[in-house]
Amino acid sequence: MTPHQAAAAARSVDSGGVSPSAVTPGEIPAAYRPAAAEPLGERGPVRELTEEKSGRKRRLDYPPAPEPLPVPVIDNHAHLDFRDGQVQVTVAEHLDAAQQVGVSGAVLVGYDVASSRFSVEAARTDPRAKAAVALHPNDAPQLAEKGKYASAFEEITTLAEAEHVVAVGETGLDFFRTAEAGRAAQKESFYDHLALAAQRGLPVQIHDREAHADVVRVLKDAPALPRQSSSTATPGTPSWPGYATRTAGT
Repeated sequence: MTPHQAAAAARSVDSGGVSPSAVTPGEIPAAYRPAAAEPLGERGPVRELTEEKSGRKRRLDYPPAPEPLPVPVIDNHAHLDFRDGQVQVTVAEHLDAAQQVGVSGAVLVGYDVASSRFSVEAARTDPRAKAAVALHPNDAPQLAEKGKYASAFEEITTLAEAEHVVAVGETGLDFFRTAEAGRAAQKESFYDHLALAAQRGLPVQIHDREAHADVVRVLKDAPALPRQSSSTATPGTPSWPGYATRTAGT
């Protein structure tokens, strides 16, 4: 066991001071093994039970833990508010298991007001988490149609001022799920988020699905851009020293 792995295994961040259960490569971590399957939907949003394109049912059991990575990394796009299987796993349990296989922290990415609040609160309470806040490009047209976009984006603007927010996202364009009628509102939202990122000096985390030419066009036409942008958030903050980041310049 390397010094990094030993330190990860020994670390405890819960209020009781109890060390997290050891993670063994090839075995499903204890937090992911239910004594009995919990009913779906009881706590938190739940991922779709079928695959989007094929329509096949998704597996609800969690995979075994991998071998620890040789160097620590940061997961720069995580949705830990989503329940993705048979059990509800807490943020601390997710990060405990991840840390023991070399994933030392995660950016928890917002896609609406509720998930952005979740990300900010999780980052406030666990030093291994950072937050990104935004309205998802598929949500923006729906909010605009209901007359709720302005108030929702105002709350995202407020949340972006929180101490542990390291990126604005996920924002961007998605022409796979959003039809022609909603794309103007989607683009306006993208411009808004780019301006917010530039104002706050934060990178953007871009969602780009079947809209790449238009994403590039918006980036070229935007009156204000952050100093850094990429298809994923890149922490690179003093809170996480020593980790390499890769950023596409604008």
